[in-house]
Amino acid sequence: MNARALTIARNTFIECLRQPVLLLLVLGCGVLQVLITWMSAFSMADVESAEVAGDNKILLDIGLSTVFLCGTLIAGFMSTSAISREIENKTILTVVSKPIGRWIVVFGKFLGVAGAILIATVIMLCFLMIAIRHGVMTTSADAVDRPAVFYGVGAVFISMLGGAWCNFFYRWNFPQVATLLLLPLIFLAYVGVLFTSKTWAFQGLLVDFKPQILLACICLAIAILVLTSVAIAASTRLGQVMTIVVCMGVFSLSLMSNFFIGRHVFKNTHVAEIEAIAAPDPAKPNLSLPGETLKIKLRGAPTKPLRVGTSFYYSPSPVGFPMMVPAFPVHSGDFEKDGAILGPDVPPGVYVTQVNGLELTVRHIGGTPLAVQQPPQPDDFVFTETTRINPVALAAWGVIPNMQTFWLLDAISQNRTIPATYPLLALAYGLVQIAMFLAGAVLLFEGRDVG
Repeated sequence: MNARALTIARNTFIECLRQPVLLLLVLGCGVLQVLITWMSAFSMADVESAEVAGDNKILLDIGLSTVFLCGTLIAGFMSTSAISREIENKTILTVVSKPIGRWIVVFGKFLGVAGAILIATVIMLCFLMIAIRHGVMTTSADAVDRPAVFYGVGAVFISMLGGAWCNFFYRWNFPQVATLLLLPLIFLAYVGVLFTSKTWAFQGLLVDFKPQILLACICLAIAILVLTSVAIAASTRLGQVMTIVVCMGVFSLSLMSNFFIGRHVFKNTHVAEIEAIAAPDPAKPNLSLPGETLKIKLRGAPTKPLRVGTSFYYSPSPVGFPMMVPAFPVHSGDFEKDGAILGPDVPPGVYVTQVNGLELTVRHIGGTPLAVQQPPQPDDFVFTETTRINPVALAAWGVIPNMQTFWLLDAISQNRTIPATYPLLALAYGLVQIAMFLAGAVLLFEGRDVG
């Protein structure tokens, strides 16, 4: 099975690289990245962010969107050439007539298409990273980043020249050779840009390196692979035009999944936002044990009155998921007496024990510790009850692809640190989605008459 699937994947991979549309879309994305550096000015003033500032925020936004859109189109074109067109031309009969399961054909086709699309995506993302280093030209007097232009154009020129040379002298396929040459050359071009300042002076590799943007690019590549599996499933029954329509439809709807479905999954309303945290006892800086206390300053007046004895929940998300405090029963004892809130028979919980304007005193009560995941942080949201979950909406939200999972632009623009482990979680989610769509592709292909 492994040898058969890999053989199909290898042939599909080569056929995809030989498609002129792949090279054209990749180069078109590179041209658009150049144009974006000229057209993204006068947008965000001097608003600072972690790795991009001012107009460069719009440059990153449009640049990532361009890669996403081009990747979706490539997925549609490559998938139809791998399955739908072979069904129409009857060439798929040479494979399915052999003692090979159709699911192996689908899996092999996906691996081949995904490999070609991954190469195209890496090239397009390198174009984007070079454009980010160049930055937006807000006026005609701005200096061009000559190293970025030199290395980027040089990589494209050498790859095109190499493709033409091999095509003329060895009759090798021009798009295939040019694409395979462009992959290492554009990567080396980006590394060269990192080592070269805008004045052609040598600099350290990390001076212009953007690790948060790199994490966003990795997640975007996973999203394109998910759309590739969608295209493979659609191409088992539909032609090229309808497959691309399906891909664009899933692309659009999955970006709006949070609005249509996600907002109905979690039911809770935050009443305030935390501005600052202070620990009265430095030896007890959190709320992990009974008796520990924190002083919290709110950012603005709460939308609901907070009194002594009010349950205190908090979450980094405005919808209340994940909640950092598990659900606990309401306590009606006297919060001014330690014996009434710290006895062995008192159920654990986190409550407001003092209110002074926008300043609250919050205390962990009970005889046994409550499983607090982490202490409150600035910018966390305050709730007075635990979050309720709608299981039907949650199931629909989990099945339908949610591209917002892979779209990390908002985190970068809002100066939110992306954990290094997040791409691993996104990859796990993406693999589940890919498996689901490939299973659907197998079911659709099993019942397809290809004779």
